[in-house]
Amino acid sequence: MKSAHILLVEDNEGDIYLTLEALNESAVENKVSIARDGQEALDFIFKTNGFEHQATPDLIILDVNLPKKSGHEVLHELKQHHNYKKIPVVVLSTSSSKEDIDLSYQNYANCYITKPAEVSDFLKTVASIQNYWFDTASLPVN
Repeated sequence: MKSAHILLVEDNEGDIYLTLEALNESAVENKVSIARDGQEALDFIFKTNGFEHQATPDLIILDVNLPKKSGHEVLHELKQHHNYKKIPVVVLSTSSSKEDIDLSYQNYANCYITKPAEVSDFLKTVASIQNYWFDTASLPVN
């Protein structure tokens, strides 16, 4: 059985709950860490401000609309850093604006997905993210 470390960067408690539910139903053994704002995500990734002993995630699921630092700012800073730019980032956001999508790809997001409104569709979407990145794709070695 495969195991994976996912960093979920999300400030909406309902979306956190649903994402964890979908990830827990999979055959992949997950360790999921949660950052509830953009600054906390950067601290986690760069191992600063109390996160010095955290393992580097295999995948980041990132919301765009976050407090303190936006998902775009997180993505931009992450992809500028040699040691962390290879971590795949899936942007999962309620925003379907062309500007958010374009800016995410300009900042080297690996994928942009608009959150489905229906719970069952949301669960399927998260499951498909996990299936793709851990069953189909080959991840970089940390």
